[in-house]
Amino acid sequence: MLKTDVHNLGHTRSCLRADHFLQTPDTFVRAPLPGMKAASAIVHTGPANGARFTEYTAEMQPGGRLAPTHLQRFLYVLDGNIAADEDALGPGDFAYVPQGMTKEVTATTAARLVLIEKQFSGRASPKSFVGCEAQITSQPLMGDAALRVRSLVPNDPEFDFAVNTMTFDPGATLSQVEMHVMEHGLLMLQGQGIYRLGDCWYPVAAGDFIYMAPFCLQWFGALGKSQTKYLIYKDWNRHPDVR
Repeated sequence: MLKTDVHNLGHTRSCLRADHFLQTPDTFVRAPLPGMKAASAIVHTGPANGARFTEYTAEMQPGGRLAPTHLQRFLYVLDGNIAADEDALGPGDFAYVPQGMTKEVTATTAARLVLIEKQFSGRASPKSFVGCEAQITSQPLMGDAALRVRSLVPNDPEFDFAVNTMTFDPGATLSQVEMHVMEHGLLMLQGQGIYRLGDCWYPVAAGDFIYMAPFCLQWFGALGKSQTKYLIYKDWNRHPDVR
């Protein structure tokens, strides 16, 4: 019998546009980055598509190791356990490593983590830190208690980017359609909803990645009967002329 469901006859929700794209798990391609050991990467965005940062998911076997980088690095643990030098991190934990500092990251169990790396655009690099998302007090977005934000990077001018988690109760939405100079990398962590990007509307769910270029129209509404949550990056605290 002819099997026709392997590639869904060429169908995917993934979509590439000039000012945004949606990357869904059925289109992920895994490959090791130079210097990785017992690990592979799913590259979500980077300079190849015009982004001024790189974001990827690392899938690590026990004992696996990340490659070093000359860039500043933020990592968030999705599953499993890792060691970042002397710090033990589990799901929901995160770490920041400033540009020019080396911190060896190894997996103590099978693990998945999302990494954001970019060239630092300031003068004096911030200090490294580790944290736990669950220990950060959430704040309602624009007074809406159904939409809560946790800031994982301090809101301090020495940092040139922000990383937040945003949690939506069922039916919660962003209060406005946004259009701004910051670019975004967004990884859906749980739940589902509808994202407007430019003039397109996309159903999205846990595991999806979205890139939004500067000035891309954007809006999100959560659907379903459980909470929806995503991790979102944006460049921040710098004049638009600074690259």
